Amino acid sequence: MTNALRIVRRSAGLAICLVVLVGCARSKPTEQAVPDSHERMLEVLRQTRVDASIQDPFLGTEQLNVKRQSLRVTNSLPPADQFELLLSVGELELQQGDSEAAIERLLEAAELAKQLTPEDVQHTALRLAVAYLRLGETKNCVQCRTGESCILPIRGGGIHQERAGSEKAIEYCKRVLQVKPDDATARWLLNIACMTLGTYPQDVPERFRIAPEKFADDTDFPHFENVALASGLDAMSLLGGAVADDFDNDGLIDVLVSGWHTKDQLRFFGNRGDGTFDDYTEIAGLLGITGGGNLIQADYDNDGDLDVLVLRGGWRSAGGRFPNSLLQNDGEGRFRDVTFDVGLGDEHFPTQTAAWDDFDLDGDLDLYVGNERFPAQLFVNDGNGRFTNQASQARVDNARWAKGVVWGDFDGDRYPDLYVSNYRDENRLYRNNTDGTFSDVAQQLGMEEPLPSFPTWFWDFNNDGALDLYVSSYQFDVAHVSAEYFDQPVDADHDRLYQGDGKGGFRDVSAEAELRRVTQPMGANFGDLDNDGFLDFYLGTGYPEYEALMPNLMYHNLGGERFADVTMAGGFGHLQKGHGVAFADFDNDGDQDVFVELGGAYPGDAFGNALFQNPGFGKHWIRIKLIGQTSNRCAIGARIRLALDDAGTPRSIFRWVNSGGSFGANPLTQQFGLGDATTIDELEVFWPKTGKAQMFRDVSVDQFIEIREDSARYRTRSLKQFAFQSSSE
Repeated sequence: MTNALRIVRRSAGLAICLVVLVGCARSKPTEQAVPDSHERMLEVLRQTRVDASIQDPFLGTEQLNVKRQSLRVTNSLPPADQFELLLSVGELELQQGDSEAAIERLLEAAELAKQLTPEDVQHTALRLAVAYLRLGETKNCVQCRTGESCILPIRGGGIHQERAGSEKAIEYCKRVLQVKPDDATARWLLNIACMTLGTYPQDVPERFRIAPEKFADDTDFPHFENVALASGLDAMSLLGGAVADDFDNDGLIDVLVSGWHTKDQLRFFGNRGDGTFDDYTEIAGLLGITGGGNLIQADYDNDGDLDVLVLRGGWRSAGGRFPNSLLQNDGEGRFRDVTFDVGLGDEHFPTQTAAWDDFDLDGDLDLYVGNERFPAQLFVNDGNGRFTNQASQARVDNARWAKGVVWGDFDGDRYPDLYVSNYRDENRLYRNNTDGTFSDVAQQLGMEEPLPSFPTWFWDFNNDGALDLYVSSYQFDVAHVSAEYFDQPVDADHDRLYQGDGKGGFRDVSAEAELRRVTQPMGANFGDLDNDGFLDFYLGTGYPEYEALMPNLMYHNLGGERFADVTMAGGFGHLQKGHGVAFADFDNDGDQDVFVELGGAYPGDAFGNALFQNPGFGKHWIRIKLIGQTSNRCAIGARIRLALDDAGTPRSIFRWVNSGGSFGANPLTQQFGLGDATTIDELEVFWPKTGKAQMFRDVSVDQFIEIREDSARYRTRSLKQFAFQSSSE
């Protein structure tokens, strides 16, 4: 940003200054495209909001309004039809956020159910338990939330003060269990409801009780406090994306957050450098840019600043044919929508996943968009910032329900390959043939599972210099969570960790890495929490229904051999539905914090986002920003290798420049934990486009450096360290 505008942003100065400065900024020549592209998108989004508010299957009110009209003649219907109608209206009202009206409908349905079947009685009782529990959440966790709200195990500030909702939920769970003692959902929710009142475990009948040790802090992993409330990042939202990166090149990590509701404003939170973030959405030129199930950043035009892609329409099938948005950054943290000018707005398909890389090694970034039940799009960059879809020619149409896409050179030939995680269909691994085409080798290499699946990423979890692949299953049911806590078998496909050999082969190491679990994640990403040089990961779990109260999960990498679940010990077990996840050093203290965008699919399932502050582990680190010259400017796809002596043990650490997992975006600047190493013996950067490597020796630790492609020297950048305020203060 300009110095003047930074002053306004950092000091929250006089409003008149803001008007003057923004006005001056607007008069400056920028890299903006033809002015009508932005206005055209605003108009398209305005119309989308109007249509979706009525017709959207998740967000619209049309179905509810029609069924409410039908209630006026309910007395003329047979009892079974009356029951179904009341049950349906109650569910729709709950989805729209009117818990009290929903409970009234469900109570009426419960009376009718007595005239019908025992199954109807049980089903209605369970729906009432869910509705009452959501009422309790709304009155306690949403309207009066603290940093401890809804984090498992619930205690302290997370205990409900308004007790009526959970008390009724407990009553109805017990009714269900009296008749169906093996009902997994009722057993799980009974334990959660008692926990919200501080009466777990004593008030849970022993045969339905989850053993307290399941929630115990059984490792010495430290607690990460949720400081979102105090920092200003606790914005309420439905499911959406998150990008953490430095959008104005001031050395501070900002946050962009989206919500999938067509009315949800894309929001830009600027890092003030004092432990707080301010909402600079209007200053950033983003007003009217709404909706978006996911976000991903890249410097698509090689001008030295980060642009952002907004993805829309996911889960809605043909009803989600909304345009995506490409937001061009002018270098000062202001954006314009250039979608229609650059060739990305010709056809609209439902999507929630995309990935950037230079697949043809021509020095500019290309874009793969994984669509849902429509052919995918491979947008080839012409070097002048315009794109052409060549998916069909490249043989990467997929034409399945894509939920996660990632690039990575798994066979070591410099050319990025492509993995597509599909929901309800076999996954794809497209090997880059280096001639502009790809071949699907997933079946050949045993990489088609799990089925169904969702988030995915390439990484090097064991630091052997070869890319590995993680892909989660997504066969959702809260019963799968309940089964694990009650030590019962889980009838669903499990997550996969495929270890790469660097030559194009993989083997499934899920079991030996202790990741053979059913986790049901949506958002996900990875980073190094304890600065030991090995990558940990966080899963934002859930599915649309309200009973999907399950903890988000954190896994700690134990030396590249296996993973330990540190969810409870670290305080990461948020019960609200987790979506965009980002690991980043928001306070510049040398360790990575974790941001997660929270909230569900339905209008009544919004929640405040979370920011888990890293307490520190006393280890060394380095932050490295690569700047491409011949290669793409933001260096996506470049490999960094560090060789060091860690307390007498020589070892290497590898990273590939990207934004991490397929749902949530880490900074493209790479941060390494170095353990106890006091110097970096070798720092090597490999640039795939040229096949050349840069080598730097005896690099100091605990610093931020920039490396320009082909430069013999690196530049040291200063960092302003600061502290977050506790949300309990």
